[in-house]
Amino acid sequence: AGAAAEARFISSAKGKGLFATKNIRKGETVFVERPVVSSQFLWNALYNYRACDHCLRALETAEENAQRLLGKSSLVLPHPEQCSIRKDLHQQCPRCQVTYCSAECRQAALEQYHQVLCLGPSRDDPTHPLNKLQEAWRNMHYPPETSSIMLMARMVATVRQAKDKEWWIKAFSQFCSKTANEEEEIVHKLLGDKFKGQLELLRLLFTEALYDEHLSRWFTPEGFRSLFALVGTNGQGIGTSSLSQWVHACDALDLPMLQREELDAFIDQLYKDIEKESGEFLNCEGSGLYVLQSCCNHSCIPNAETSFPENNFLLHLTALEDIEAGEEICISYLDCCQRERSRHSRNKILRENYLFTCSCPKCLAQADDPDVTSDEEEEGEGETDDAELEDEMTDV
Repeated sequence: AGAAAEARFISSAKGKGLFATKNIRKGETVFVERPVVSSQFLWNALYNYRACDHCLRALETAEENAQRLLGKSSLVLPHPEQCSIRKDLHQQCPRCQVTYCSAECRQAALEQYHQVLCLGPSRDDPTHPLNKLQEAWRNMHYPPETSSIMLMARMVATVRQAKDKEWWIKAFSQFCSKTANEEEEIVHKLLGDKFKGQLELLRLLFTEALYDEHLSRWFTPEGFRSLFALVGTNGQGIGTSSLSQWVHACDALDLPMLQREELDAFIDQLYKDIEKESGEFLNCEGSGLYVLQSCCNHSCIPNAETSFPENNFLLHLTALEDIEAGEEICISYLDCCQRERSRHSRNKILRENYLFTCSCPKCLAQADDPDVTSDEEEEGEGETDDAELEDEMTDV
């Protein structure tokens, strides 16, 4: 099928961008993309957010999902037939018991990276190099999570297992890369003030667990920092939830008015109760590297948005406006609330989290606005942190 979008080089300052190759209507899916590599976040998995080890599809039924988030095992959801989870299809790796949503995912993982990463009977052995690496990462990177060392581990394992190693190394090298100073800023952002010592510790553990001579550069201090920054810069948050799938399915039911009102009230109350119990952590969360999506530049007035409507790692890019052939397709790295703030505030967030200053039409139109944040913004200044940003990235 002719793709509706293609990546093009814009300039050395902006790098690549994504452009429409034909007219796209508002609401249309521009593309559906599968990641080259993806991984669930480590705390997310530790806290029993059960997801397919390959595609991140939520493994709990909607009812189990709601019961766990509520801390209430007696909860019964109406319309259980609207839950899309098929437990009869779930499979485990016979050696290490990680769970997959299907035979296809188990096979795909095995063929791409799992042979190298399978812990076998050492799954619960804290002295195994891979477990030491994961433990070190968890102790450095607390929720809300924005990245995972296992994304990098899967990149290495993929190359190690591949017959055509050069093809994969090239595939990973096409992701946007940064200068040494910018890399340092990204690592600092991900690891905090002790980042230099922590990065070196991670590199030693990473080397012990995964070293491969084909990739020796990735294990040097500079190469490891670059790999780390690549994942920090290009990693796209992924969120899946069997509960939200069930809610979408219930929304689509054709019900008599009274039943519809009852169901809507039940769902509203359910979400309020869950928020009290579990806060904003509703989804199975992870991140992935997407070739096309990573070319999408930011705009404060985006014409497209990403979502994960299939309850797995398949990313859908959907047009928010009509887009003409030749026009650049942009997404927003900010959530709705952040986009409404002053140019100064928006750019502060983008600079801190993504290391660039925005020059979209909205920012250019507001270029003469004063570079101060208004009073109500000052109050909110401390609240717009990575938690919200990450939450926005993983909206289902």
